[in-house]
Amino acid sequence: MAKYEAVEVVTFKERQNRFIATCVKPDGKEIVTHVKNTGRCKELLIPGVEVGVNFQDKPTRKTKYDLVAVKKQDAWFNIDSQLPNKLVEEGIKQNLIKFDILKGTIKSYKREFTHGDSRFDFLIETDKDEKLLLEVKGMTLEEKAQGSFPDAPSVRALKHVSGLVKAKEEDYLGAVLFVVQFETIDYATINKEMQPELQLAFEKAINSDIEVCAYNCIVSPDTVKLNKKVPFKLI
Repeated sequence: MAKYEAVEVVTFKERQNRFIATCVKPDGKEIVTHVKNTGRCKELLIPGVEVGVNFQDKPTRKTKYDLVAVKKQDAWFNIDSQLPNKLVEEGIKQNLIKFDILKGTIKSYKREFTHGDSRFDFLIETDKDEKLLLEVKGMTLEEKAQGSFPDAPSVRALKHVSGLVKAKEEDYLGAVLFVVQFETIDYATINKEMQPELQLAFEKAINSDIEVCAYNCIVSPDTVKLNKKVPFKLI
């Protein structure tokens, strides 16, 4: 579980650019925040919604707050793009995350492993000498309990999925794990309207025995906990 130490619930006003947003405290004071997600988040960051901002009083910072969570209707969504890898690492350590593609038991892992021209989030090794390249992606886009990725075209994601297919030629196993940064979800999928070529890349990957899975999270303004595996399917 991840916990932010100094979260306040305030009101979102506007987003000036990918990195900066203005919010309003209950007393009417405006604060400038760093948005912890460079994606569009247009369906979340709507003027007037409640958001969670984490106070960070460090002299080297330009802003004293990180915008980390957004309330959509009655549910909280975490938008911290740095968090999914931390949750997955914790899940691997605690044996909470299971990969169907693995026959052995995970014995070790490395962060940010380079293969070819791609750097993958994890290299996982098992007691049966299996080597699994794992790429982790955060998912914040939701509509009617359908989670999808991406909310903006991602060249990096396309490169990584193609890289996993290539690595199969050298006897690596491959997997993509989506960390769904909200709780209520029926299934996860690819946003083919946003990036049709990514949908095609995932079709090729799945046909090449790359495992694609998703785990949802229980989210509050100041906590995020990896919950359980949810279905992934291409539609």
